[in-house]
Amino acid sequence: MGPFAAATARIAPLDPSAMAAAEARHARLLKPAGALGRLEALGVQLAGIAGVCPPPVPDQVAVAVFAGDHGVVAAGVTPWPQSVTAAMVAAVATGRAAISVLAGRIGARLVVVDVGVATELPPEIAALPAVWARTVRRGTGDLSAGSAMTLAEAHAALDVGAAVAERLVADGAGLLVTGDLGIGNTTASAALVSACTGRNARDCTGRGTGIDDEMLARKRAVVGAAVGCLPPGLAPVEVLASVGGLEHAALAGFIVGGAAARVPVVLDGVIALAAACIAEALVPGTMAHCIAGHRSAEPGATVALEHLGLVPLVDLGLRLGEGTGAALAVPVIQAAAATLAGMGTLDELG
Repeated sequence: MGPFAAATARIAPLDPSAMAAAEARHARLLKPAGALGRLEALGVQLAGIAGVCPPPVPDQVAVAVFAGDHGVVAAGVTPWPQSVTAAMVAAVATGRAAISVLAGRIGARLVVVDVGVATELPPEIAALPAVWARTVRRGTGDLSAGSAMTLAEAHAALDVGAAVAERLVADGAGLLVTGDLGIGNTTASAALVSACTGRNARDCTGRGTGIDDEMLARKRAVVGAAVGCLPPGLAPVEVLASVGGLEHAALAGFIVGGAAARVPVVLDGVIALAAACIAEALVPGTMAHCIAGHRSAEPGATVALEHLGLVPLVDLGLRLGEGTGAALAVPVIQAAAATLAGMGTLDELG
């Protein structure tokens, strides 16, 4: 049994007793009922995930940035070459990317997982401890011309993500944060969101790296045509293999792996949310263990959030990816656990 199948077998509902205890404790804390707003609901969810009230404050945080390239760049959906992905892996690993800065600010461990970067990394970058080589293949095929990957490759990438989650939790992580890198990834994300939700390409496709109107029209046409060619009744993993990315598959495995370990998973923007749509379709109930970190400016993110029934914690108009929006939400999540555990009660006040 591979890591993803093993994680799937361990998925369980949130603990109702711990959640009830958290609700009862909130009712006794030194505050008016409901005065902490969404922090209260978040604390109850954290208790349900951990199976204990109060839940542990997740001080040890791990950010996993999954990197993969997309053959759909050949269809003219982005002005950037695939070599940028490898350059960004180097930037993340050497502390120069936005997620590197934000992970440092929240004291998180940061790893970048090469699951499908098309350009070979320089030896000095590949040797860095923060770079984990887990290559399934060097980039996907062009989803506008056929399947992006084989079913075997999709399953292998799911296993990569689940195994990364398992290792980070074994190393002490109490909170997992999703990150991503990959030129062309918003096109594949839009296709996945459209296929999973039934919404049209226009609703799901945005400007990504800031493309002009002409390229946006081409991108929407590519997404619409690719999703329109999918036969009805495809299994979720077949949809993933047809129009997804290697990092989407790894992220889906990572999300399920975190949920199986009863560790909350913070979802980033449209790439992570597209992967979450697949994760929930593959393993119903997974989203109960997930927290939407932020609302990306990409339209597909809002479509996915609505489909998954998630409400984001932060809305700052971000569309960078890398895990940046999810990282910004971490202090809020820690605060939800800390207030539930640390505040005094009306009983104590007498």
